[in-house]
Amino acid sequence: MKIKHSEFVISNTDFNKCPKADKPEYAFIGRSNVGKSSLINMLMGRKQLAKVSGRPGKTQLINHFIVNNEWYLVDLPGYGWAKVSKTDKSKWAKMTKDYLENRENLACVFVLIDSRHEPQKIDLEFISYLGENRLPFAMIFTKTDKQSPNKSQSNMAKFRKALAKDWENIPPCFLTSSAHKTGRDEVLDFIEEINGEFEIDED
Repeated sequence: MKIKHSEFVISNTDFNKCPKADKPEYAFIGRSNVGKSSLINMLMGRKQLAKVSGRPGKTQLINHFIVNNEWYLVDLPGYGWAKVSKTDKSKWAKMTKDYLENRENLACVFVLIDSRHEPQKIDLEFISYLGENRLPFAMIFTKTDKQSPNKSQSNMAKFRKALAKDWENIPPCFLTSSAHKTGRDEVLDFIEEINGEFEIDED
């Protein structure tokens, strides 16, 4: 897939105020400081489409972007925030949960995982939540440029092994580097494939 056009549409705290659900939608979410904004910018070929911040927990809203006038990319607040109040954590968690469970055109949730770490409980718990709610997802392992390819592969294999205890089929996994644009074509081609099969449920 070639990215010809991408632009910001709207930010809000209520899934009911999201754009009309007439196009396939892809949500990006991960632990705080996983490199989500950098990955989104890399995929879109833009430097500042999503605001990159050195402060974890910067994304506090449901952010919609329209891509090629064909599909929506959604930047969601992360989970596992290190330095925010319990009130904010609860507010963001409810906002995200309501969006994920009610957005009828949600085609796939991309769960971002830091490739430098072995399986983390918080990531596994979030993935279990997606599975329990029958939400389609794929995993994107970020920051592979920060270590050797073998280490990234090893940590991804450990993650897949951890999931295999409870999952019969492991969802798609992608190794990426925003700095080197690793995995860009694979992720975009995956989205294009889903777009080709996507149908809006009119019921």
